[in-house]
Amino acid sequence: MLITIANVLSRDDLDEVRTMLGSMRFEDGRATAGWSARLVKDNEQAREGAALTLLREKVSAAILGNEVFNLAARPKALTPLTFARYGAGKAYGSHVDNPLMHGMRTDVSFTLFLADPETYDGGDLVIESVSGEEAIKLPSGHLVAYDSTSLHRVAPVTRGERVVAVGWAQSHVRDSAKRELLFDLETAKRNLFAQSGKTPEFDLLAKSSANLFRMWAEV
Repeated sequence: MLITIANVLSRDDLDEVRTMLGSMRFEDGRATAGWSARLVKDNEQAREGAALTLLREKVSAAILGNEVFNLAARPKALTPLTFARYGAGKAYGSHVDNPLMHGMRTDVSFTLFLADPETYDGGDLVIESVSGEEAIKLPSGHLVAYDSTSLHRVAPVTRGERVVAVGWAQSHVRDSAKRELLFDLETAKRNLFAQSGKTPEFDLLAKSSANLFRMWAEV
């Protein structure tokens, strides 16, 4: 399942995040990559410290407070966020994310775009699959979430600077197909309620959605 979510951060929040990032020191991003991903990773990441902890708390709260993200990912917990920047010539080659991070299973990967797309060229997030490739470059404040099992890469930046927050969620529902089914049922349920109110058909959908989640949830 791949989903894009608009306006996870407001314009005021974006301005605050950018100001906070502007005062931080960055270091070689290869330090946090796995042994094979380290060969293709070429970016910089905000250095650990008190300021980064505060920034992580602020942005994580916004992500977890987003209703669409919660319905799509069913998050049990998030890893500490990574704030990365890619200047001209920087890229991240094809790789798959580590299955365990910070003692958590990674089920859902996500990228929150922090730079306005017109300020840089290249830098698309490219999701690879058997059906082809999908290149994603979103407005600032928007987020894309996708299965952590996917091969993906960041295309080279040719102008300007790509700035993102990336993270991973352990989901209450491990299986991606089941998460997608629950998301579709929840969407249908809400659309039906908006059209017709609390009808017997709505109640059946609500019952099925809740009981499937109960059946599949890991706590």
